[in-house]
Amino acid sequence: MGGSSEIIDESIEEMDSSILPPSSLAVCLVSGGMDSCVTAAIAANENSELAFLHVSYGQRTESRERRAFDEVADHYGVTKRLAVSIEHLKKIGGSSLTDQSIPVTEANLAAREIPTSYVPFRNAHLLSIAASWAEAIGARRIYIGAVADDSSGYPDCRPEFYEAFQGAIDAGTRPETRVEIVTPVIHLRKSEIVQRGLELAAPLELTWSCYQAEDHACGRCDSCALRLRAFHDAGIRDPIPYR
Repeated sequence: MGGSSEIIDESIEEMDSSILPPSSLAVCLVSGGMDSCVTAAIAANENSELAFLHVSYGQRTESRERRAFDEVADHYGVTKRLAVSIEHLKKIGGSSLTDQSIPVTEANLAAREIPTSYVPFRNAHLLSIAASWAEAIGARRIYIGAVADDSSGYPDCRPEFYEAFQGAIDAGTRPETRVEIVTPVIHLRKSEIVQRGLELAAPLELTWSCYQAEDHACGRCDSCALRLRAFHDAGIRDPIPYR
């Protein structure tokens, strides 16, 4: 009996993480925004235990996003939480989210160029922290709410970026470590993300998306415009307050 049990255990360890049963610990990056909240709802549905990670980087709405993170974590009863700061991104600059001298431009959803709100290579920093924590605590998955379509066109939200970063994790961790990046909303339109959130009873009323205000959302920045359009297209009223 003991020998057969060992064989079964070894077989499970050799399974690819994409076909693991929903009993693994997963790290979920939670910014406090709508996409990460719905991603957290999906992760909660697919895993038995979650660890929530929040990364501040000197953004304008840092304190409001942290509040949203805490409230979403409370909603899901997550006890494993890690909140870290990488304020060197603010010193690096190059984004209207971190540099007060660069104005947050008003939304133009028809524009094709990358907006000023893009933080250079930000998601690589976030994933690096998530991968380190996942390896340390034995998590098998990292969930991140990146959206490629119907979004701002950030280059580090494209599927090929996550495919490449998966290779970096595979090459840069211990041989026995298997951590899979999961991007469950990457191919969804924003309105579809709203609908998915409603299906999973995600607490969208706790989220915050505005790039420049912390009391009432401005309704004018790129993120607000995308969010408002998403709720409109989904036929649902956005539950957060706007100016």
